[in-house]
Amino acid sequence: MKRRLFVASTALIGLGARAQVADLNDAINKAGRQRMLSQRASKAYLALVQKVETRNAQQVLDRSIALFDRQLVELKTFAPTPTIRGTYDTLDGAWNDFKRELTGPAPGKNEAAKVVKLDAAVLALAHQGTVQYEAASGKSVGKLVNIAGRQRMLSQRMAKFYLASALQIDPTASAAEIAKARSEFVAALETLRSAPEVTTQIKEELVLADAQWVFFNHGLQRLEGASASPKLMSDVFVTSENLLAIMDRITGLYSNLKT
Repeated sequence: MKRRLFVASTALIGLGARAQVADLNDAINKAGRQRMLSQRASKAYLALVQKVETRNAQQVLDRSIALFDRQLVELKTFAPTPTIRGTYDTLDGAWNDFKRELTGPAPGKNEAAKVVKLDAAVLALAHQGTVQYEAASGKSVGKLVNIAGRQRMLSQRMAKFYLASALQIDPTASAAEIAKARSEFVAALETLRSAPEVTTQIKEELVLADAQWVFFNHGLQRLEGASASPKLMSDVFVTSENLLAIMDRITGLYSNLKT
């Protein structure tokens, strides 16, 4: 399990390694990835509070912060309109507040509740920027990049709320958020499968995503609140990382389409 987590995390870093935004599809991809990183950072923080996958969680947190910082600069620099630039200026402030909490004293339950609250503002602004970049593209493939990229965020959001529930951070609301994200994730998979732009390679990756979703969803369905065992939390953490890596590859493939 741990070895597969390392492979998945490495694959994600590889896709995020391009030094600057290449075009609008790439901008949508990176803007959407910022949404995911807001949830992934919170997930890693919650795992650290509960001493789940501690070494991997710390790596995930550190890499998520570094990647968000780098892509924020790239997206601000590439911004084709003052409106989009303004979104990223505002996101910069929300991100700094969030990052300050993520990198503060040793993770604890009180701090975790603040982290979950602060990530909402970052997520909302990152989504706003993604939608603005999609609108600037004006192409159907731009919408598919956005949809595929949002799947990355949903995978991390579900895992985050699973860990939040285990820590008894508003467990009722956490369960409701998981159910909502689950429904959206399944519907989006069908949209991606049926898109006329889908290629054979994308179809193959979607098959892998379907298989990993089964494992991940099985873990989510064993949500037991405060009685969740370290093993169950570890399983959800690991499978969320594996599903993320697959969806990141799929988003990259849609981003590379020139239709």
